[in-house]
Amino acid sequence: LLIKHPARLLKAEQKYICVELSCIIKSTVTPDPRIEWKKIRDGETSYVFFDNKMQGDFVTRAEILSRTSLVIKNTTRMDTATYRCEVAAPADTKTIDEINIQLTVQVKPMTPRCTVPKAVPVGKRASLHCHENEGYPKSTYSWYRNSEPLSPDSRSNAKLHNSSYTLNPSTGTLVFHAVHKGDTGRYSCIATNDAGFAKCEEQEMEVYDLNIGGIIGGVLVVLAVLVLITLGICCAYRRGYFANSKESGESYKTPAKPDGVNYIRTDDEVTNDLHLTSLCLGEEGGGQRTTGFFRT
Repeated sequence: LLIKHPARLLKAEQKYICVELSCIIKSTVTPDPRIEWKKIRDGETSYVFFDNKMQGDFVTRAEILSRTSLVIKNTTRMDTATYRCEVAAPADTKTIDEINIQLTVQVKPMTPRCTVPKAVPVGKRASLHCHENEGYPKSTYSWYRNSEPLSPDSRSNAKLHNSSYTLNPSTGTLVFHAVHKGDTGRYSCIATNDAGFAKCEEQEMEVYDLNIGGIIGGVLVVLAVLVLITLGICCAYRRGYFANSKESGESYKTPAKPDGVNYIRTDDEVTNDLHLTSLCLGEEGGGQRTTGFFRT
């Protein structure tokens, strides 16, 4: 028994295409050798074709061609794996033979998602992010300012000697450690892999100066207002505007009796006093003075 494959490595340049994995029997004396296909991915082995039937999700999108070759339709990046063709020929001297075929399904990157701060003060830190997760193999990232590429190291470009940034091509992160006015511009990012590339739209980042004088002036105004409020409260206390209610209420209390006891007057006593007062006033009008008390 002898089998072979024209190529042990296959690359599908894009997803959703048809791929043929060839397994050719060169010589055998067994009339009907047994054919099996297996998929090995992340250390796990599963059947693709077993007992003359397709297995798993390959039932609707794969078939056997020319008795031994495997055809996979609508490939996706999840089909990236090692495929093993095993042939068993009991009547041959060599009863079993196998070959491994590495299939890589390459997927072009999708448009990356880019985040760029709109405005950053001079001297502050600024982080720009670029990422997409559809491409296979994994994408790498490059940043552009005003359509000109930014090198991974700012020190390697004479035009960027005033910039201080770090660019990570693997994560797509661009970090300015301390921005300056020259970092103002339109920023865009490109995600690239073996299958192609994709670019996000340009976004403007403005670097502005901090108004130190205005900030100091604002702080001084606030302090002056607080001082005036404090002085006003102190003056109000000194002039008695904030006297407590207890002291205010005591000024309206009925004076105590000479013996130091406060008496509660009944309604009859109040009526008698009023009657007595009216009598006294009437006597004063007549020119006579009478001593004593009259009760009704």
